[in-house]
Amino acid sequence: MNSTRQQIGFDRFIQMEWAATALRVRAGVSSLDDLTRLIETTHSGSAAKKKTRTVLNRLWLDPRPELVDFADQGVKMYREVPDTPIVALTWGMALATYPFFGRVAEIVGRLTALQGDCTSAEVHRRMAEILGEREGTRRMTNMVLQSQASWSTIKRVDNGQRIVRKPLIDLGGSPVAAWLAEACVRYAGRSLSVAGLGSNPVIYPFSLGGWNSYLLSQSRSLDLQVDGTGNQVIGLVG
Repeated sequence: MNSTRQQIGFDRFIQMEWAATALRVRAGVSSLDDLTRLIETTHSGSAAKKKTRTVLNRLWLDPRPELVDFADQGVKMYREVPDTPIVALTWGMALATYPFFGRVAEIVGRLTALQGDCTSAEVHRRMAEILGEREGTRRMTNMVLQSQASWSTIKRVDNGQRIVRKPLIDLGGSPVAAWLAEACVRYAGRSLSVAGLGSNPVIYPFSLGGWNSYLLSQSRSLDLQVDGTGNQVIGLVG
């Protein structure tokens, strides 16, 4: 990951309704006025409104140049497949855009893999081990956890001290499963084993379903190859 990408922080609580409206704006089925009204009714200060719009801009409205095509592919699926889960599309954009979001998701995915729950303290401790004991790290981790709870992927219980996984969202081997696999590659910044994609902790809320290598091979952004040990791996084209 380059240094510019690392500097971009997911530092706001983002309700799913806000993200979904931003996606609909990019898809041309809602207007910027709709999003502005939504933010106006849920934010009291001008600074808070500006910071929330910055995150939503990065997610959907004005993604980084290298992610414009990726975002447009997600929008196309939203338009053409009405039952595509908006949470899966927003999760994929968050992974590709915000390494911090991906790191928190990865930790939650690993910690909850066996028993379905973990403590918030464990997540904060792992993030501190990676990024240091900084107040900003703790605050942004809380923003990501709060957002993921709003997106119905986790439930925070015991006054937020414990995190419980929600039931998996089954993507049923649909094209969004391959798109989400691309998001994993973009977050990792390297090629990934095809066999390990379904259990990748960064997409812990989702079951990729009956997907296969054919779906991956149809992506114009992914390069499907066989490595020296005979395993299939995917990376970004170019």
